[in-house]
Amino acid sequence: MVIIHPKHIVLFHRIFITFLCLFLLFTATKGQAEQPVRFPVYPVIAPNVNFWEEVYGTYTSRQGIFHDKNDLSLVYGVIDLVDWNTPGSGRINKKLIKLARHRYKKIMADLGHGKPPRTKEEKQLAALFSQKKHPQYLKAKDNIRLQIGQKDRFLQGVIRSGRYMQDIQAIFLAHNLPIELAYLPHVESSFNLQAHSKASAIGLWQFTRATGKRYMTIDNVIDERYDPMLASQAAARLLKTNYDQLGSWPLALTAYNYGRPGMVRALGKQKTYENIFKNHRTKIFKFAARNFYSEFVAALRVARQLEKDPALIRDRPSATISLRMENYAETEGVRRYFRLSRQDFALLNPALRDPVLNGKKFIPKGYLLRLPATKLTRQRVGKMGSQFYHAQQLQGRHYTVRKRDTVGSIARKFDVSARDLIRANKLNRKATIRVGQKLVLPVGKTAEQQRTIIVLRDRSKRKPL
Repeated sequence: MVIIHPKHIVLFHRIFITFLCLFLLFTATKGQAEQPVRFPVYPVIAPNVNFWEEVYGTYTSRQGIFHDKNDLSLVYGVIDLVDWNTPGSGRINKKLIKLARHRYKKIMADLGHGKPPRTKEEKQLAALFSQKKHPQYLKAKDNIRLQIGQKDRFLQGVIRSGRYMQDIQAIFLAHNLPIELAYLPHVESSFNLQAHSKASAIGLWQFTRATGKRYMTIDNVIDERYDPMLASQAAARLLKTNYDQLGSWPLALTAYNYGRPGMVRALGKQKTYENIFKNHRTKIFKFAARNFYSEFVAALRVARQLEKDPALIRDRPSATISLRMENYAETEGVRRYFRLSRQDFALLNPALRDPVLNGKKFIPKGYLLRLPATKLTRQRVGKMGSQFYHAQQLQGRHYTVRKRDTVGSIARKFDVSARDLIRANKLNRKATIRVGQKLVLPVGKTAEQQRTIIVLRDRSKRKPL
């Protein structure tokens, strides 16, 4: 099946989305007096929202903000850091941060033990506390936290967002959800498709594998978390379910970070979002979860303000043609047929993983391949013959782990990439294997593939059809 969106259809699609957004915004504004505020700033979170607005809109990544981790209105000071791109910056900045933290902790300890403030800095810190009680200073000493500024990185995220924002808003409108939710990737990934977290969350919407597999295909051939549109569809479904169960967007958004079951339990005990923010404490409901909604509101405000700047040039969406793969296909042949570089092909199809891009697996049957909406593509897409297709996916070999085997030694033995071996078997970060374990071995190109590539190379030298 071939799905073609010629240039004029793509343009009409963009215009339609724009008018639809304006219509729904007008409708929402007209009924605003009758509807509750969807994204309220409760008094209890106002200092946190203000703090994150400063993080996103005032301080750059070359500045570190020392503050109280529980009361974000208590900002003790800002230190200058070395540009993180400078060689050795990590070591230098770590030392600068350590020295500053030690200084603030010492001032708090001195104040807590009754020493009167003498220097300008000591007086400024003492003035932050309305009740000049010694235990208050000692408690604050242990609550000091550092936040790196994000202004420069946030700005780059706003520029990148121009490529995706309109389509993401259309997805949320189609799910009858507020278009403001399309700004959530500013908090999650700064609209970086390749973003990875320490918790192995991936992509624009930072889905973990466990959560992502409920809504998307995730394996060693396809990982739809990397695809901005497919991941946005998944995020819309997840957020809609959160809202349906929790009844408000502050709760639904917090659940996006904390998890819906935990938020349902918290709501049952605390009854309101404000009470949860003030009183709920567990081993996993910590700083990140407690601040997640405040970060979203701040990011929404800062991003919309930046979007009003006429001097800011945001990335533009790319016009593409979508081709539904009738069967399995070899990447190299398809790429050469449409005269795409490896880099451009990968950028257009971010869900395809390395084994597919490297020819060790075929593009799967039914995959919606994205191609540039050029004249050449439109000419060739309808003439793509059966010679591209294969009836079955390439099958991997298997190996049973023996004593003294390692992932590296197995990879060398079978001439495969250790990285592909780890991905194919979903091994942990340490690539742990055990004796007797059956591993899937990624395969190289078969003789049939090589013949196909030769044929397609010959055809690619001909004039465009």
